[in-house]
Amino acid sequence: MIPQVLPVRFLLNPRADPARPYGKEESAVLNAQAHRQAFREISSWRGYAPTPLRVLERLARRLGLGALWYKDESRRLGLGSFKALGGAYGVARALEGRVGSATVTCASAGNHGLAVARGAAMFGCRAVIFLPAGTDEARQAAIRQLAGEVQVVPGSYDDAVAVAAARGRKEGWLVVSDTAYPGYEEIPRHIMQGYTVLVREALEQLPGGRLPTHVFVQAGVGGLAAAVTAHLWESLGRDRPRMVVVEPAEADCLLESALHGRPTPSPGSLDTTMACLACRNVSTLAWKILEGGADAFLSIPDHAAEETAGLLASGATGDHPVRSLPSGVAGLAGLLATLFEPALAGPLGLAGDSRVLVIGSEGSEPLPADAS
Repeated sequence: MIPQVLPVRFLLNPRADPARPYGKEESAVLNAQAHRQAFREISSWRGYAPTPLRVLERLARRLGLGALWYKDESRRLGLGSFKALGGAYGVARALEGRVGSATVTCASAGNHGLAVARGAAMFGCRAVIFLPAGTDEARQAAIRQLAGEVQVVPGSYDDAVAVAAARGRKEGWLVVSDTAYPGYEEIPRHIMQGYTVLVREALEQLPGGRLPTHVFVQAGVGGLAAAVTAHLWESLGRDRPRMVVVEPAEADCLLESALHGRPTPSPGSLDTTMACLACRNVSTLAWKILEGGADAFLSIPDHAAEETAGLLASGATGDHPVRSLPSGVAGLAGLLATLFEPALAGPLGLAGDSRVLVIGSEGSEPLPADAS
């Protein structure tokens, strides 16, 4: 049974202009030249291979869509998440030109920390990862298995970000954060550039060169959503799809930012089963892309992502079963919510000939791999 996702909050972005070309301000954040550099580096790593683009043909038919594609990041570089692309690449760029031993650090809800720990193992440095209280024990164990030191911080992900930044300054460690904030944007830019690799792969994997008309992508601080939006906007121009950003109802900093026209914290509790999206503050770099590049912002209740994860894992639609935690299918859950909301589906042009791309951003468990 297809989950009927109600209620939701949404905003059609008044600042979006499909005819506006990718501009200088956006290029200063993410651009094709930097993408090519990231792809050359990442594609040279041991274990690199494009992740599958799954065709959810039967589900598309049941939803009345022309096509539905699911970019499955559940086994990316053996770590089980798209974060493997950005975290390790951020470590590589942070270490450029350095001589001698180094320590890298970051805050994480789990997946980014795992990627940074893997990067540290790959490039021969120490990693100290700060995790918010309540982080899943399996994620903590996976980070330690990659020789990353774990320190648990009382409070939320944003509290862990503050502690990692302060401790990094005090100890002289290299902070490899995927959250950009005033005065700290260079490394998050590299991390986001790493994420564009999955978009390049998806474009090459689309059957018959058919382009998506819509993309639904989940967001925490917005790094993945901005990377997907930027790469499609720059590479496809006027042919770019409509972009819908999906967040948990209790962690909707991008929707709030769009409502206020500036980066605005979420007033929610951050208590959500979409744990990897439980962020109060938007990344300043991500906002520079999404402010004008996203066509709509949408927040969904937890049950939406939970039921969508169950639907995919069961194979009840007749398509290939896919296992994911709720965070990983939030974009797909947002699509289902939109189809039940005429006031959103109509203006977005979702119809029987629509071709939709969603990002399955993580699997059902971390998969630590040999980092050599």
